[in-house]
Amino acid sequence: MATNIILAGVGGQGILSIAYVIDHAALDAGFHFKQAEVHGMAQRGGAVQSHLRYSDTEIHSDLIPTGKTNLVLSVEPLEVLRYWHTLSPEGWVVTSVTPYVNIPDYPEMDDLLGNLAEFGNIVMVDTGQIAKAAGNLRAQNMAVIGAAAPLLDFEDDQLLRPVERLFSGKGASVVEVNTRAFHFGRAAGLFFRGLVDGGMGGLAAIKVCQKLAPETIDPAHATTWAEALGRDEAKLGALLSIEGSLSCESLPVFA
Repeated sequence: MATNIILAGVGGQGILSIAYVIDHAALDAGFHFKQAEVHGMAQRGGAVQSHLRYSDTEIHSDLIPTGKTNLVLSVEPLEVLRYWHTLSPEGWVVTSVTPYVNIPDYPEMDDLLGNLAEFGNIVMVDTGQIAKAAGNLRAQNMAVIGAAAPLLDFEDDQLLRPVERLFSGKGASVVEVNTRAFHFGRAAGLFFRGLVDGGMGGLAAIKVCQKLAPETIDPAHATTWAEALGRDEAKLGALLSIEGSLSCESLPVFA
């Protein structure tokens, strides 16, 4: 078993914290791991990336060969495009859809997300919405880890123990916020995939997820939502026009 991950985002989004959690989960699980230097940290808002590798056998290099990346994990959607070419044929992308607009010609979000949604092996979550519901916008990085958790080789508690160690010095309330962000991100990622696997397009699926209150999302309801909305643009438009957030447990009735 060997897993190669590229962590991506921009300066200030907590890429080092993501690396800490996964590295320590790997260490606690008895895996070998190597992590390349995190590049880009000198410029807040500039592109940041790091290579992270863990395996049950010895690892000889901290750099991932092109075409061998199993997972691109990004806290910023546009940054995914920098590393798409590094993925293996079976590789996955887990990304936030919350933009960090740090360039004047940042693309229109529907165009960007539509482009990302064309990639079959993708999980998209609105980390800004999730972190706000968890209690702190700075917890977006933990929401991304939660969304990626089903694709990693660890049980949830193996990832949450490093989260607790990382934030324990800041008090129990900070640990609780980041733990909630992890759980909300995990549920949102699984719900998104449930919609897509149920036949809904990726762009429609993320818009549905954004309409739901993160604390209510239950992946077990994804099939029901996918069957109710399908590819019906009229129903999707009616859903998105409803004021406020919806509960995942209360699917609107469409005429």
